[in-house]
Amino acid sequence: MTFIGWFQIALFCAVVVVLVKPLGGYMTRVFAGERTFLSPVLVPVERGFYRLSGVDERTDQNWVTYAVSMLLFSLVSFTSLYALMRFQAVLPFNPAGQSAVEESLAFNTAVSFTTNTNWQSYVPETTMSYLVQMAGLTVQNFVSAATGIVLAVALVRGFARRSAAGIGNFWVDLTRCTLYILLPISIVVGLFFVWQGVPQNLGAYTEATTLEGARQVIAQGPVASQEVIKMLGTNGGGFFNANSSHPFENPNALTNFVQMVLIFSIGAALTNVFGRMVGDQRQGWAVLAVMGFLFLGGVAVAYWAEAAGNPAFARLGIDAAPSSFQAGGNMEGKETRFGIANSALFATVTTAASCGAVNSMHDSYTPLGGLVPLFNIQLGEIIVGGVGAGLYGMLLFAIVAVFVAGLMVGRTPEYLGKKIEAKEVKMAMLAILILPLSILGFTALATVLDVGLAGPANQGPHGFSEILYAYTSATGNNGSAFAGLSANTLFYNTTIGFAMFIGRFLMIVPMLAIAGSLAAKKIVPASAGTFPTHGPLFVGLVVGVILIVGGLTFFPALALGPLVEHFAMNAGNLF
Repeated sequence: MTFIGWFQIALFCAVVVVLVKPLGGYMTRVFAGERTFLSPVLVPVERGFYRLSGVDERTDQNWVTYAVSMLLFSLVSFTSLYALMRFQAVLPFNPAGQSAVEESLAFNTAVSFTTNTNWQSYVPETTMSYLVQMAGLTVQNFVSAATGIVLAVALVRGFARRSAAGIGNFWVDLTRCTLYILLPISIVVGLFFVWQGVPQNLGAYTEATTLEGARQVIAQGPVASQEVIKMLGTNGGGFFNANSSHPFENPNALTNFVQMVLIFSIGAALTNVFGRMVGDQRQGWAVLAVMGFLFLGGVAVAYWAEAAGNPAFARLGIDAAPSSFQAGGNMEGKETRFGIANSALFATVTTAASCGAVNSMHDSYTPLGGLVPLFNIQLGEIIVGGVGAGLYGMLLFAIVAVFVAGLMVGRTPEYLGKKIEAKEVKMAMLAILILPLSILGFTALATVLDVGLAGPANQGPHGFSEILYAYTSATGNNGSAFAGLSANTLFYNTTIGFAMFIGRFLMIVPMLAIAGSLAAKKIVPASAGTFPTHGPLFVGLVVGVILIVGGLTFFPALALGPLVEHFAMNAGNLF
């Protein structure tokens, strides 16, 4: 580890924190329907959409109607994207002549982008046409991200409102989020990416002749427009198979830094939206503090593990220390443009935020370095998390934490003036336990069936980690992978598709039920016995609950994978 490495990590954290309050204030005004600096241009466009679709922006929906609207919208999104892929061979904007996408792969990909997972069991530049990349994948990057954000806002309204029947209007929230937040930022940063060298065109692939005289096809296309929203919306699906390690997606250190900031910006700012909407910004800072503590712990472990490198090199007398001539540590699977610090930071950011974009190959990390992104997702993608999903996942853990605190003092738990009763606790635990049920259930199935065991490129604990990571990433709607797994098979396309569906929608419905229940309640004035939820004690309690739940649930599986691999590596049994 080096000083400059830690300086870059600290600079990233500082920039994210600086963005939290202004971006949070802007988003709060957007969702409240208040005037913003973009209103003169966008209000007529927004109202035009409502007239065309027959939506009354003054109508408030209860939680059931809100959930049904979201589910129907997701169903239409899935169906339209599936159809685009199946018919892409006869549709325009297909200069490379891509054939129709096979049924199971089309199913997997349609579920993937609809659920904001962006798991890719295919090579994008050789599988998808420009039309599918633009009208299919990029569009879903926008609307699936917007869906996650508005769901978090709906839950926050449940805490903020009193004796209310509704939690907002899904169609209005979705329109405003896309029009006022995602599109303007994407246009500005997309132009920045083009300036930095990211392609944005509709031309045919370029054919080149190498020095050896071989023919090489260089893929290009509308890359910048997809790149910016895949980061901002924590989607992660790349235009190229190499994702953000490809120089066309991520040309230099500056674009790498901007991409990491984009991944965290909205998720971190939503904590400020939460604080503003409930009338106490300290509540938002407390939630962000929980996220920050867990994030910094993950970064420290990942950076240390990758900088330490493989002990087998030391036993062979190879110098692996950083110097002016070498990066040192474990550089396998990493770009020399970014080095160990920025690779470890990117890996932690993308898995803490449910993004899934990668600038290095997680399969090549040391066992403990690879454990960090794996465990980040297993905690429920609540360390900033996916846009929206991180906040509502964290608030579910906060509900459980105040319930535990209430049990310890023998008092009915309260959070933000709302009594937390049996219904809210049951729904919160149901949403939290859905994730390990899918992750561990599908992993167990894949490790006992021949079709599952045919996927990993490695045997032993690392092969197990590849399977475990796949279902963890799918259920957590992350989309990154231990790339040694050959997942483009009927078995993996189908089971991973169902895991993505479970991780997205079976968590959302109980969460919205909590939102509806809380919105109908009155706010109880604080008293001498009220547990303060904006201080260090609350932060520590929530961190403890998250780590205990995550540790008790996943430690046995982690012990069979990265932990046993770590001890074997240090004992010299891997060589």
